[in-house]
Amino acid sequence: MALRVVRLGSPRLPGEGLRLGTVRRLPRGVKKSHYAKRDYFDLWLPELAPTDKLVAFVQGDVEGRWKAFAKRYRAEMSKPSAKRVLGVLAALSRQADLSVGCYCENERRCHRSLLRALLKDHGARFK
Repeated sequence: MALRVVRLGSPRLPGEGLRLGTVRRLPRGVKKSHYAKRDYFDLWLPELAPTDKLVAFVQGDVEGRWKAFAKRYRAEMSKPSAKRVLGVLAALSRQADLSVGCYCENERRCHRSLLRALLKDHGARFK
């Protein structure tokens, strides 16, 4: 039992489990009934996505603003509601297979890399 961090829309891996979309926006032009069929996600969890304001801050200049983005995202995820969700996912990772993800191509400049670290801090088990 463990957690994976994935790119939404990529082919599912064996044993990946339930796929959670930690994104602010739903996939464009895709019917809700096709989200899972097209390997986006089974459940949408926007509570772990950066706010629209934070995404706008980093857009177009990811390299130059990455450190500030990371600091601000961690601050957003330190709020009680986000901490509770992180705790639940960490606990679930010790009991079931699941995955979290985002659409970004480069994980190193995506909130999912930060989310991986936050989940690890909360005791999540990873594959």
